[in-house]
Amino acid sequence: MTARDARPSFAARPRDPEAWVRAPEPEAGALPKGNLYTARLTVDVTPELRGRLKIAAFRCGLTLADMLRALLEETFPADGSERP
Repeated sequence: MTARDARPSFAARPRDPEAWVRAPEPEAGALPKGNLYTARLTVDVTPELRGRLKIAAFRCGLTLADMLRALLEETFPADGSERP
């Protein structure tokens, strides 16, 4: 029996963070639908704000994640022309 490495590979830090962040994303068609968004972003908000966001998303017929993705895409378009 071989010894197992105690370090989890999924938590390893990139050797070159700049290259890792700027690396091109794989083509969307190459990923299964559930994996279109592979990066997770955590934002701390108050419970009251979270509630307002969830209600707003529900009223728009969206999930909170979909609504926030759309807002981020609108604010930070791929062409680099950020909205003020």
